[in-house]
Amino acid sequence: MTTQQQPQTAQHSLHSVSASHDSEHDLPNQPERFSIAERVGKPAYVDADIVIPVYNEREQLADSVLALMRFLSSSRHSRFLAQSQPPYFPLYSWNIVIADNASTDDTWPIAISLARQYPKFIRAVRIPAKGRGRALKLAWGESHAKVRAYMDVDLSTDIRLTDVLVNSILRGQAEVASGCRLLDESHVTRSAKREFISRSYNALLRTTLGVTFEDAQCGFKAISARAAQFLLPRIRDNEWFFDTELLTLAQTYDLPTYIFPVRWVEDTGTTVDIPDTVRKDLAGIKRMRRELAAPLI
Repeated sequence: MTTQQQPQTAQHSLHSVSASHDSEHDLPNQPERFSIAERVGKPAYVDADIVIPVYNEREQLADSVLALMRFLSSSRHSRFLAQSQPPYFPLYSWNIVIADNASTDDTWPIAISLARQYPKFIRAVRIPAKGRGRALKLAWGESHAKVRAYMDVDLSTDIRLTDVLVNSILRGQAEVASGCRLLDESHVTRSAKREFISRSYNALLRTTLGVTFEDAQCGFKAISARAAQFLLPRIRDNEWFFDTELLTLAQTYDLPTYIFPVRWVEDTGTTVDIPDTVRKDLAGIKRMRRELAAPLI
């Protein structure tokens, strides 16, 4: 990896937010009431929970989870050598959390099998409703980890950057961290169509919401335990706009945010419904413009 952006300067920290604003009664954007239907394994007091939200991913779930587990289990020396320009990162304790949101194929049985085979490293939760945002709210919300991260199951973002993602928060560098595919230092392989859609969407965000981050939807993010407690009750979206809302609220409340370049390769077999996602994103932008015009709580 090459140069990294510095954390965005914070005007104030989470500690400066009035305690009264953390009460459920005062929060403006209460999520719908939903819950985890099944669990294999319990939340552990580890440095990092790395959530992989999945919907009908039986073809690649096992391979991706095992690849991530092998990397996280590898030694500091081998991980150091795996980086093109490696910084030094201390090792950390971790769990991989498979968050199945209403799969209708064999995804959940595979998740159960992995969690039972590797109980020290993998746990699984089943959520009876679709939505990546919903899966992350629930998995992050019940976590006991210092850092709550997530990545897409296709591992489009190079998993060797997981150490950057987690340690930027563990070392107190930021409360929120996100990979970015649109920095000059990033190495991205994807179709011209996807590139155009991504750049257009992020340009629209800068114009309509006044954000300064470059890439809202990179599926490679992490937040601190404190940020999770503060932000998750304020995020209304339960689907793909969740990422945009997370970063926008982090900027709105001046939470230190670390944005770094990634190596990313498009999964050509993605099942994302782009027209439907665009429609919902536009609705999310309209809602957030209205909400951000109101006094912050």
